[in-house]
Amino acid sequence: MIEYGFFIDPSRCIGCQSCVNACSECETHRGHSLIHVDFIDRESTIATVPMVCMHCEDPTCAQVCPADAIKKTPDGVVQSSLKPRCIACSNCVLACPFGIPKVMIEMEQMMKCDMCYDRTSAGKRPMCATVCPSQALAYAPLERITRERRETPAKVFHFGNQRVQTKVFMMAPGDASAITLDVADYMWEPSA
Repeated sequence: MIEYGFFIDPSRCIGCQSCVNACSECETHRGHSLIHVDFIDRESTIATVPMVCMHCEDPTCAQVCPADAIKKTPDGVVQSSLKPRCIACSNCVLACPFGIPKVMIEMEQMMKCDMCYDRTSAGKRPMCATVCPSQALAYAPLERITRERRETPAKVFHFGNQRVQTKVFMMAPGDASAITLDVADYMWEPSA
C-alpha cells in the first residue's frame, strides 16, 4: 500500500484562496473554512502561504486542553475538539506554535484543519489539495514528491529550543532536513 503525505510548498502559493473556499465545502466543516492563506511579509512582498494544521506528533494544543477535548487518531491526525467536552477556553489557540486552532464563538468549540479526515481515511485527498492550481498543497506519495520537486520535504521544526515534529511536510529550500524559526530575531526594532 502506498503511503500518502500532505505537503505545503510556500514557493508555489499564488494566494488564490481556492483552498480556503474548498475547505468550507468539506462535509464535516459545517460551512467553515478551517485553513487560511497568510501573507509572509506583507510590507515587502505579495508572497503567501496556505496555513493548515501540521498535525504534530506531540500536539501542544492537546497538552494544554483542560477538558481533554482534543484527540489524535492512531494514524496521527489531530482532530478538532470534541463538542461535548470543549469549553472554548482558547488555550489551544495560544499554545499552537503554528497558530492554527480557531475558537468558533457561535458554536463555543475549537475547530481546526483535520486533513479532511472523512475523506483521507477513505483514501481520498483533502479538499484543499484537490483544488490547488499551483500544487502549493499536495497530497501525494513521498517518493513522488521527492522525485519531482527540487525542494526537500521537512517535518521537523525548531522554534528556539523547542523541537516540533509533524505529520505534514513543509517543502524547504535545498537539502534542509529541518526548518528553524527564530521568532526573537524578527522582533528587533531598527535603531533611530
